[in-house]
Amino acid sequence: MLDAIAWLLASYLLGAIPASYLAGRLGGVDLREVGSGNLGATNLYRALGWAYAVPAGLFDVAKGAVPVLQFGPRAPGIPYFPVWCGLTAVLGHVFSVFVRFRGGKGVATAAGMVIALAPLAFPVVLAVWALVVWLTGYVSLGSIIAALLFPAADWLLHPARRSPFSLAVDLGLAGFIVWKHRANIRRLLAGTENRFGRHAAAPPG
Repeated sequence: MLDAIAWLLASYLLGAIPASYLAGRLGGVDLREVGSGNLGATNLYRALGWAYAVPAGLFDVAKGAVPVLQFGPRAPGIPYFPVWCGLTAVLGHVFSVFVRFRGGKGVATAAGMVIALAPLAFPVVLAVWALVVWLTGYVSLGSIIAALLFPAADWLLHPARRSPFSLAVDLGLAGFIVWKHRANIRRLLAGTENRFGRHAAAPPG
């Protein structure tokens, strides 16, 4: 049990490494004070461009995959332990101890977890995310729709994972991602959400 706690703590601490915040600092920017204030790769891209955002985003993805693939097998006696490690990493990213429990929205780290647990569902969800972003320009909308699609894609494409527990985890993770985007949803409804690569027009009046 102590080993399991140690690996969960390792998952949290890895997830909590604020890659986008650190990259922003490297570029002379505090992401908490620019753009949306979110410590994620999209806000980093708007502030400093691809050269900073891509490495930070890939690191965030790795933060979700490594705990599942490397830490999860270390406690084989605990059911679904890789899943718990992945979820703990996502929570670490969103509630990072290194930046006063203020992190990103968890999309990239959750994507890493999905890559490790549901590799067939991930390309489908990624394609839908990319299509929505391409058609609308809204990264937030793509992330919300991809999150809502994931439980169904996982259920259909991974029969071995079909269980009440896995479905509950998928639905909970999707709901959490949508909840983290609640401010984006309000801006989408108001027509003031930023499109990818450019700012939204000012609201009427």
